[in-house]
Formats: sequence, C-alpha cells, structure tokens
Amino acid sequence: MIAYVIRRFLVMIPSLLLAAVFVFSFIHLIPGNPAAVMLGTNATAEQVERLRKEMGLDRPIPIQFFEWLKGVFRGDFGDSIFYNKPVLQVIAGRAETSLFLGSISLFLVIGISIPIGVISAVKYNTWVDQLTLGAAMFGASIPTFWLGLNLMLLFSTFLNILPSSGFPSIVKTGNLLNLRYLILPAVTLTAPNSALLVRLTRSSMLDVMREDYISTARAKGLEERIVVYVHALRNAMISIVSVIGFTFAALLSGTVVTETVFSLPGVGRLIVQSILRRDYPTIQGIILVVVFLYLFINLLTDLSYALIDPRIRHD
Repeated sequence: MIAYVIRRFLVMIPSLLLAAVFVFSFIHLIPGNPAAVMLGTNATAEQVERLRKEMGLDRPIPIQFFEWLKGVFRGDFGDSIFYNKPVLQVIAGRAETSLFLGSISLFLVIGISIPIGVISAVKYNTWVDQLTLGAAMFGASIPTFWLGLNLMLLFSTFLNILPSSGFPSIVKTGNLLNLRYLILPAVTLTAPNSALLVRLTRSSMLDVMREDYISTARAKGLEERIVVYVHALRNAMISIVSVIGFTFAALLSGTVVTETVFSLPGVGRLIVQSILRRDYPTIQGIILVVVFLYLFINLLTDLSYALIDPRIRHD
C-alpha cells in the first residue's frame, strides 16, 4: 500500500508540471494588461509601462515561467497583484468558505441521493421508480442561479429565518452558528449534484441485483433488507464512490455561480475576480492548487476501493 501511494505521488509530479505549463501559457494569452487594470483608465502609457517593468511582465514568457516555477517548488506561488499578499495566503483566506460549503453540500448529496437511488432500484419499473427518475431529471435541469435566488426570496425575504448572503469566518469568530449562512447555498448545490448520484446509484444497484450471489442470498432466506443494504449496496459502491470523490472536488473548486449569488468569499468567486483583474499569479496559483486537489482526491478514492472490496489490492 505504501509503495502504491509513493508511486501515485511520483506520477502526480509530471501531471502538475504539464498543468503548470498549460496554465501559465493560456493565462498570458488573456487580453489585457494587469498594470493598466491596476492603474485605471486615467494612467498614462509611461506609467503603465513603468509598473509593467516593476512587475517583471516585460521579460520573455519562458523566463517568467521558469522564475515562477522555481518559486512553486519552494512553496512560493508569488504575490497577488491585486491583494499585494502571497497567493497561498489569499487562497487560504477563501478556502474556509469553500471547504465548509463543499462539505455540507456533499453530506446532503450523499444523505439524499444514495437512499433514493437504492429505493428506486428496489422498486424498479414501478411508479416510485418513475417518480424518482422524474424528480432527478427536474433537479438536474433547474438553473443554479434561479434556485438560489428563489430560496433567498422565500427563506430570507418572506420568512426571514435564514441569512441571504455573506459568511462570517468560523475560524476567526469561533461561532459555529455562522454555518446557517451556508444552508441556502448548500441546498442550492445539492439539487443538481444529487440528480447524477441518484441515477448512478440506481443503475449500479440494478446491475448488482441481477448477479447470481444476490439470488443465492435470497434463496438462503436472508431478509430483503440485508440482501439490499449489506450485499448489493456494498458491491455497488465502487462506482458510487468514484462519483462522490469528483463531486467533492468540484464542490470545493467550482461553485462560482452559487458563491456569486450568495456573495460568499470562496475560491470559485476568487477565480472570477482574479480573471477580471488580470491577477496572473493568483489565477495560476488557484488552478494549480485545484489540479493537485483533483489528483489527491482521486488517489483517496482509489485507496477507498480496497476498503469497500477486499478483492482489490494496491501493491
């Protein structure tokens, strides 16, 4: 197991290097000049050019890339042009919101999707199954921004029981009640992400329940509850866990619309703001961190297979 983990981490290195090349190249193809954005429309060409030289943006792209890459290997992603702080510090300041929001959303997605998917498979081709599939399709088709705005209108404006925007830091205040600010955003993210997992759980359960060992378990007189949840569900979890892993990574890094609707200080909103401000170091740092996050979660997902199915060994 340890040797497998070491090999996987070694494989991550060329993947991250390739991602760094693509990120740096494409970011510098974005139209616009960070110096001009910082100084505003009233700045003269001489002022813009002077600031551009101070920022090192006048040097050839390959030299800028290797200087940045050397810093990355030292754990230094450079300083944010807009915030004038280390990039990792800027990302860390937004990570709390994304981490709490992603974790709550994933908890809701798993708690809703897997039981409904199992019930749909058990009640295959009945009105319960059809109703479940219809609800899943409806949830997948709802625009995130529309759902978020309507939840905000109902629970914040009309009922006035939940806050509509913002998220006071729990780390700084120590107040866990601040999690109520994330209830509406988490529900907004749960609807579309639950739809995929419901359908996947249903299809995986249907495949497993057609296997011979399920018929054998029933023939032995085992309770249907044990057959479904102990024998069938456990063997169907391989594909389900794969989707859960990538869903969690997406929830941590890609909730741009939801964070914008609810004015949340998260990583997704930071990406959009950094692109608009031409904040090259921040954009590069965020994308590289997100790539590592996906690779790491993929590794954890692969390791979890051995816990679910003893036949799978990582040597």
